[in-house]
Amino acid sequence: MKTIFITGTSSGLGKAAVSLFHSNGWKVIATMRNVEKGKDFEGMEHVTVLPLDINETDQIKTAVTKALALGNVGVVLNNAAYGFIGPLENVTEQQLLTQVNTNLLGAIRVTQAFIPHFRENKSGLFINITSMAALLTFPFASLYHAVKFGLEGWSEGMSYELAPFGVGIKTVAPGYIKSEFGTNMVVTTGEPYKEAMEHYLGVVTSPEMMEGGSTPEDIAKVVYQAATDGKDQVHYVAGNDANNLYNRRLLVGPEIYRQETTQHFLK
Repeated sequence: MKTIFITGTSSGLGKAAVSLFHSNGWKVIATMRNVEKGKDFEGMEHVTVLPLDINETDQIKTAVTKALALGNVGVVLNNAAYGFIGPLENVTEQQLLTQVNTNLLGAIRVTQAFIPHFRENKSGLFINITSMAALLTFPFASLYHAVKFGLEGWSEGMSYELAPFGVGIKTVAPGYIKSEFGTNMVVTTGEPYKEAMEHYLGVVTSPEMMEGGSTPEDIAKVVYQAATDGKDQVHYVAGNDANNLYNRRLLVGPEIYRQETTQHFLK
């Protein structure tokens, strides 16, 4: 029986991934900051809930040690994330640090902690959840793009040093997910950006944009595909909206795509 270690499983994609892998006969180690939110997993055989805040390096070490004490782990899914948008000028130092620590450094640290286990076993797979924001850009999301582009690039770069040991690394870049993540996203604004940002938020929260999104279960299926298809492939794009927008950017090129984005979201 294969085992997967998943971060950020209290809701949304992480929770859906726990259910999907479990239903396919996997052992699942489901981690979350507040284990009280893991009550939905009670009674699910072969699902173990562990506390983990990926901003806390000591907690990462403890969670990995406890996970490996249960047996071999074959896949690590770095899913935990922090949603934040707003003009850079108004970003606080704490918001900046949380963005980088949660969305980039957290995944890197969890991966680093598992590498010796995978390398010694000469097998294993890391899957990092990025975003369509790692492939293309939107207004007022520069920091989110920075960490998600960084996660994509870091993952591809890691593929070279992991491959000689039989270890893989992949990314799944979803579009909009209909989950608590979008609802809980932190939004900051303020002059002189308020009017432009209000227009932007009106566009991205319109029924047309929302209908193009995916359910957590839809994206979990792509994650499961990445975990089981055996392909030497790093990048996966998930969701109709993400695929449509990314294909458009590839078709017209980054500069025309940027101009089209400006016209759509800011005018």
